[in-house]
Amino acid sequence: MGMTAILAALVSGGVIGLILGLVGGGGSILAVPLLIYVVGVGSPHAAIGTAAVAVTVNALAGLVGHARAGRIKWRCAAVFAIAGMVGAALGAELGKAFDGKRLLILFGMLMIGVGLSMLRARRTADAPDVRLTRNSAAVLLPRLIPIGLGVGLAAGFFGIGGGFLIVPGLVLATAMPLRSAIGTSLVVVSALGLTTATSYAASGLVDWGVTALLVAGGVAGTIAGNALGRKLGNHKGLLEWGFAGVVIAVGGYVVASSI
Repeated sequence: MGMTAILAALVSGGVIGLILGLVGGGGSILAVPLLIYVVGVGSPHAAIGTAAVAVTVNALAGLVGHARAGRIKWRCAAVFAIAGMVGAALGAELGKAFDGKRLLILFGMLMIGVGLSMLRARRTADAPDVRLTRNSAAVLLPRLIPIGLGVGLAAGFFGIGGGFLIVPGLVLATAMPLRSAIGTSLVVVSALGLTTATSYAASGLVDWGVTALLVAGGVAGTIAGNALGRKLGNHKGLLEWGFAGVVIAVGGYVVASSI
């Protein structure tokens, strides 16, 4: 690997980590384009496998900070992750049978839709104390399971961690505040990423050298993202608008470049 490629991989890792630390998911959605266009990984499949490993490690690193701050709703995360893993397995099979270019156009349109839905004012108030208990299961499970399944399906279908879908999905299902959804989403990102990473690593589709550089850059980025997230925590609207804006912009780019 040349010096430029090493630097590109470190910087890309930093960007992915920063986004994971700041908004929970969404790192993997940028990881694949960064690996192909910036680092120069030749095969899209190798890019997906490499990104999956790096994103999983970075998500686990980010998880520690959120867990210490007590922002993770573990039971909600577990139900959402299990439903998501079932969806991801189904989605991956469907995705393989689809034309790559069409997949990207659909993917971009899905991102734009998700971004726009996040900009709509929420009708329900935040529920910071929401927990999955025997009493709340009747209300929460019928929301968590189908939404988790849907997010997993999309993640498997498009070969992404689905992080940018997990945060709005958790908010939609439980009305938990954005900061809690970000921390909780990292549990789901790790579970889904691990599923994808294991499958690709078994097929020899992971570039371990690039993975190591992405992780090194990512750890630094995650720390910065967590710190920035704490500062922006007081400006709640700013974080939500920023996240939605990034999702819409990347979605637009993906659609434009595929057409």
